Amino acid sequence: MRFGIAKLKSASLAIVLLLATALCSAMPGHDSNGQEVDSGTFAVLINGKRAASEKFSVHQNSGGSEITSEFKSDGTDGAAQSSVLQLTANGELKKYSWKEIHPGKAQFTVYPNNEFLMERYNTSPDEKEIEQPFLLPNSTIMLDDYSFVQREILAWKFFSSGCKDDKGQLACPLHQKTMFGTLNPHARSSAPVSLEFAGREKVTLHGTEKELIRLNLKSDAGDWALWLDDQFKLQRIVVPGENIEVIRD
Repeated sequence: MRFGIAKLKSASLAIVLLLATALCSAMPGHDSNGQEVDSGTFAVLINGKRAASEKFSVHQNSGGSEITSEFKSDGTDGAAQSSVLQLTANGELKKYSWKEIHPGKAQFTVYPNNEFLMERYNTSPDEKEIEQPFLLPNSTIMLDDYSFVQREILAWKFFSSGCKDDKGQLACPLHQKTMFGTLNPHARSSAPVSLEFAGREKVTLHGTEKELIRLNLKSDAGDWALWLDDQFKLQRIVVPGENIEVIRD
């Protein structure tokens, strides 16, 4: 079932506007020492079989937010990595740090450098760091490999910027589309992406049918479909044509 304009639950407004400065102090249960906005685990399925997991958390305080991710492969290589994304209260980048835990020891950091972004990286702690500048603003969104929670943060930005009616309430016109500038630090490449509201759909997750919000993520690298619940928490991702599915445990 789809709607021309979806009125989204106002009780979840604070979650959607996590990154909006004006609402930081007004959020229900706001705590200057920080509060957990979301946490959990995403299962990565390839051809229906679990291949990896991402354990994540999103915390917010008056100074901004912190998104942590731990990705582990279920394969024989035992690949593992972790990252911490720190954002200001208005959603701009403070710092993004990533490190490989196994099998290698590569690492990188992305941070603001005057008006633009800088990435420092190396393939092992023994090597000298290499610096690469990007002519990108601090508002650029990190969309890194193997970090699905970053797609949830992107969805929240979409709702807060592209889904408001003339009274400031959350409302998404069908096929509402918003463009975002993104950076993939692993690939050290930037690209525009778009998110489009595709209505509400009934989806079966863990044997239970649920009606979820669908967003379509489009970029030159390919299209993804995202589904979120009425608390705007990411529940499912599908990469069409690649037999890849990501489901919240």
